[in-house]
Amino acid sequence: MSGILSACGGGGGGNGPQPLVPVPAPAPAPSPIALQPSPQPTETWRMPDESAPHRAVWMAFAARESVWTAPMRQPVQQALARIANAISVYEPVKMLVGAEDFATARQLCGSNVELIQHEIDDLWMRDTGCVFVRNMRGERAAVSFNFNGWGNKQPHTRDATVAARMAELTGVPLLRSRLVMEGGGIEVDGEGTAIITESCVLNANRNPGLGWEACEAELKRLLGLRKIIWLPGIAGRDITDGHTDFYARFASPGIVVAGLDEDPGSYDRAVTRRHLEVLKQATDARGQRLRVEVLRGPDSVRRKLETPEFAAGYINFYVCNGAVIAPQFGDSRADGNARSLLQELFPRREVVQLDIDAIAAGGGGIHCTTQQQPV
Repeated sequence: MSGILSACGGGGGGNGPQPLVPVPAPAPAPSPIALQPSPQPTETWRMPDESAPHRAVWMAFAARESVWTAPMRQPVQQALARIANAISVYEPVKMLVGAEDFATARQLCGSNVELIQHEIDDLWMRDTGCVFVRNMRGERAAVSFNFNGWGNKQPHTRDATVAARMAELTGVPLLRSRLVMEGGGIEVDGEGTAIITESCVLNANRNPGLGWEACEAELKRLLGLRKIIWLPGIAGRDITDGHTDFYARFASPGIVVAGLDEDPGSYDRAVTRRHLEVLKQATDARGQRLRVEVLRGPDSVRRKLETPEFAAGYINFYVCNGAVIAPQFGDSRADGNARSLLQELFPRREVVQLDIDAIAAGGGGIHCTTQQQPV
């Protein structure tokens, strides 16, 4: 099996054991776009890093049979509740849930998980939700990146409403971007540096005709970035076209933890090595070279829910107030190594490892199911 993952990039279609297929009647191919120079914003917004204090975390409770299949509904819902309950020990959890799943969510989720009725298509809140930003005065806003079902690969009419709903519920203005992308495709250090994969953001199924310069200008305007490190990623192998949050994450400014796939038969083997080369040569917004810590995936996983899309990687962890919520896959050596490295990188946080096999079977991870709301 793949040492990192079989379907790279969480926040994907969650198709359980089924292969990813296009939407039966896909939307027409989008026309090429040209981002005009943006006027200087009246406010300077900044996206905080994930380790900054959170007011809450947002999740979505969904496992539609049309996406996950009937046998996967219960395991997926149980895994979502397991993640939500673990996080709720450290910070409030706000869970969007459709009417038909409300009773089940209430039964599985603890009292610290606030359920909010809103119809949704899938569970990948990192991608469907807004990205919260703030300015020097402490004012907050929410950025919508125009979720389009990962390039019209999956029905997303309901999920396209999530970002605006989150802004409404939190009482903050919604900032509209001209970019189409997902939260899982961008990783920031909170001090002006971001890591992004070209295979996702510069893909014609999201931003046809868009070059990296125009993309950088828009992200700098909305997220307060000064330096973007581009990883090549890999397109067309998973629903996300290679999201950043399964390849590299900031542990703190200047320190990156990156995945390495050592399976000779994996399509991710070459690209993860290329990513390590890029990261080790890169500098951040301060002009400092990055310290890169390598986190290898497991050699084996529990077979009960293993699928061709199984995302067996540790990089897709979530950093909450006081803890790092990370996966474990039943490989005691690799699980222990992941715990040790994360504990070293986040010494003031508890490392909590969870069985998320049902989520991984759909090509995603813990980070993909969450979207933090900073203080």
